[in-house]
Amino acid sequence: MSKDIAVVAVGGNALIRDSAHTALDDQYDAVCATAAHVVEMVAAGWNVVVTHGNGPQVGFILRRSEIADGQVPTVPIRYAVGDTQGAIGFMFQNALGNALKRRGIEMPVVALVTQTLVDHRDPAFARPDKPVGSFMDEETGRRFERELGWSIMRDGDRGWRRCVASPQPLKIIEAPIIGRLARDGVLVIACGGGGIAVAQSASGALEGVEAVIDKDRASALLAIEMNAHLLMIPTGVERVAIRFGQPDQQWLDRIDVEQAERYAAEGHFGAGSMQPKIEALVTFVKGRAGGRGVITNPESIPRALRGETGTWIER
Repeated sequence: MSKDIAVVAVGGNALIRDSAHTALDDQYDAVCATAAHVVEMVAAGWNVVVTHGNGPQVGFILRRSEIADGQVPTVPIRYAVGDTQGAIGFMFQNALGNALKRRGIEMPVVALVTQTLVDHRDPAFARPDKPVGSFMDEETGRRFERELGWSIMRDGDRGWRRCVASPQPLKIIEAPIIGRLARDGVLVIACGGGGIAVAQSASGALEGVEAVIDKDRASALLAIEMNAHLLMIPTGVERVAIRFGQPDQQWLDRIDVEQAERYAAEGHFGAGSMQPKIEALVTFVKGRAGGRGVITNPESIPRALRGETGTWIER
């Protein structure tokens, strides 16, 4: 049985099945479905660290805060990210713990509030480009742009979203303890929403900044820093394709770093969807000798671990 460490990076959108299921209880139900597949990894002998996105959830918090402006204090982004680490962390902690019990596996589960170091001089602060919150039509987005000072952007075919700065993660502050817990057999939920963005002042103090960190970038960095063996990114497809939707579409099973970088440069992966995931896997595989990365859908996790499916990136 393997006792290698795997980082499993679950997207925030994976918690919301559709526009009719956005309530917290609906998100918990989605977490329970994912938790069952993650526990399959534990049963196969992996020590697992779960990371998660929070784009829609942060957006909900910010929107509620804006609606309540004047009644209660507004919520800065750094605290909204912290709020989601607690709420989504509880969902995973509870769902994973229950799924482990059903399988007869005794394993502690803990959710850890996590900070991610960024550089306050990062050019991303001048060019907000990270979508957060729910999807809107353009008219609604433009109204919020005028009334609330939002930056907005089109996010694929699903509509418009608010966007905020997303600087490069430099260090996961709590990576050493996350790694220690994982090696000791604790199932850890960490780095929620990419971590709470902090920058270092001249005195060396860490100070929260108004930004969100890309969950996949942060997960790759965490996996490197804690010497994980596998970075898995569950998503909506079983495998990744090039020339997607075209007559000569080709599913990718196993590719090396050079192929992945070439396909990305040729524009085969959506800039706002699959490309950040591919880039995160490439970063991990290049930064961790012997590390492997895989993309698949949650229900295919056991088959992917047996090498039967998924898109694998290796050296």
